[in-house]
Amino acid sequence: MSIKVEKITKIYGKQKALDEISFNVNAGEIVGLLGPNGAGKSTMMKIITCFIPPTSGSVTVYGNNIFEQSLEVRKRVGYLPENNPLYLDLYVKEYLDFVAGIYKIANKKSRIEEMIEITGLTIEQNKKIGALSKGFRQRVGLAQALIHNPDVLILDEPTSGLDPNQLIDIRNLIKEIGREKTVMLSTHIMQEVEAICNRVIIIDKGKIVADDTTENLSSMAAKPGIIKIEFNKTVSIKKLEAIEGVTKVSALSDKIFDLHTDKQDNREQIFHFAVKNHLVVLSMQQSGTGMEEIFQQLTRKGTES
Repeated sequence: MSIKVEKITKIYGKQKALDEISFNVNAGEIVGLLGPNGAGKSTMMKIITCFIPPTSGSVTVYGNNIFEQSLEVRKRVGYLPENNPLYLDLYVKEYLDFVAGIYKIANKKSRIEEMIEITGLTIEQNKKIGALSKGFRQRVGLAQALIHNPDVLILDEPTSGLDPNQLIDIRNLIKEIGREKTVMLSTHIMQEVEAICNRVIIIDKGKIVADDTTENLSSMAAKPGIIKIEFNKTVSIKKLEAIEGVTKVSALSDKIFDLHTDKQDNREQIFHFAVKNHLVVLSMQQSGTGMEEIFQQLTRKGTES
């Protein structure tokens, strides 16, 4: 077990940012830490990385306690904070040399070259960090988090503000890193969770409201689906309501409809209906229950009047 969190509470003044949070992360997992703004994600990450102490509770990283063996924990953990603080006046290699020196890494030159290659910084390695795009700055941040070869990688909003191409590159890099290391990342991008993570922990108001695999979370909220369909000619609502599994029909035009169904996939019955009534289906789009819907369900409880 790489990370063990036991009853962590963090109080800022009168505000309880974390309320007896407990979870374990096994070696080799890529875990998404999700939650609304102010839910306590960054606070949890800062506690695991020994950046701030908890009010109560304990965390161990590969058996090392954050209070009694904080230096050992820092050696085992690589951390990319949300704001990615970098020395903008330093060159890429110069900055990585500085970080390598802090960790007292042997063979610094070869390790720096390896990090530049792994993180895709080769074409920008001779530039000052201040001259880099946000995407390449994130790569520098990942390089500094990885340079001491940690067992655990903690990434706080690693793809925030990136363009689509940069986002895909960083996602692929994180997935590749996750083959060998334990990765915990926070994000607001639900597609990112489904693309990268094999497990999700959702925090709301300082408490864990879900902790499961992405597959199980997607299936746990099975609910009636909505299928938007367009036919080649006019169809009566009464006929559509007679399709097996259709519970409600909303007409968007005389040829386009939202079909509310009692199960998530009702397409086969709809196609049979179309064939039987000599209709051509011009388009059909299913509204599934993805991670975004699950997130909203779990974090909106108690907020609706």
